[in-house]
Amino acid sequence: MKSVQQEVDERSNLTNSNKFELLLFRLGADANGEHSELFGINVFKIREIVAMPEVTAVAGSPEHMLGVVNLRGQIITVLDLPGIVGVKPKTGLNIMLVTEFARTTQAFAVESVDEIVRLDWSQVLTAEGTAGGKVTSIARVDGDVQNTRLAQVLDVETILRDLTPSESDDVDPETIGPKLHMKQGAVVLAADDSVVARNLIEKGLEAMGAHFIMTKSGKEAWDRLQAIYEGTKAEGIQVQDRIAMVLTDLEMPEMDGFTLTRLIKQDARFSKIPVVIHSSLSGKTNEDHVKGVGADAYVAKFSAEDLASTIRNVLSKAAL
Repeated sequence: MKSVQQEVDERSNLTNSNKFELLLFRLGADANGEHSELFGINVFKIREIVAMPEVTAVAGSPEHMLGVVNLRGQIITVLDLPGIVGVKPKTGLNIMLVTEFARTTQAFAVESVDEIVRLDWSQVLTAEGTAGGKVTSIARVDGDVQNTRLAQVLDVETILRDLTPSESDDVDPETIGPKLHMKQGAVVLAADDSVVARNLIEKGLEAMGAHFIMTKSGKEAWDRLQAIYEGTKAEGIQVQDRIAMVLTDLEMPEMDGFTLTRLIKQDARFSKIPVVIHSSLSGKTNEDHVKGVGADAYVAKFSAEDLASTIRNVLSKAAL
């Protein structure tokens, strides 16, 4: 039997192997009272799981906001996740998932929790365009087998911004600072699987006057980087003349940002290209992992000003 320390060490080392842990839960049945599907959220985003406490309704709250709870002295907003997704719990809202990401703490009410599974990101396929943008990917829980269970990985960032739009979503050219100085013909290669995140990144880069290539996963970014390298080799120029830096999310289907960063930094062709990790996963543990894979900087989502400042600092160091 594994000790607690062994389990902690294994969990901490998942980022070295393109793996992650997914909390599986259920929200309820469809309109016909059937098909209680599996949903998932990255364990790194979960602060704790508690039995549903009494919720205080807040006057004038938006739809699907149940209210607030007082959890050990912290007031936390509770959101009705089944209502957001469009299903009805058979037994009620029994469990509260307290999450921390993108500089915020909030809770999601769910019907039940199933288990935590350890997956490789290659088991996760993009699902962009489904469920009104609320599902970012589909996880093949049991692997690439015929009757594998499928879990819908929710794009919680998009869900939050649909319910509570933030002023930080607006990019003000006046506050974002001066234009970036990049080599002519050079671009920022960006990777993020969230529609909301890509939109914010694009707005920020455009406000900074940076040309960019946007991709939807670490694997797509890695494939694009290698293709660009082949083009620069044919031109007789350095790949840094075309790719000024890589900006990557951490959670992405097929290949996560940790693996993408490690591949770049351990490859002599690309190791001099700066890599900035831009993620909603926060906390010292994740920032330590970022340093461990060789990233040049980490910036938490979502602040256009912070992102612009970080990119400027990294590019100025790279130019020295």
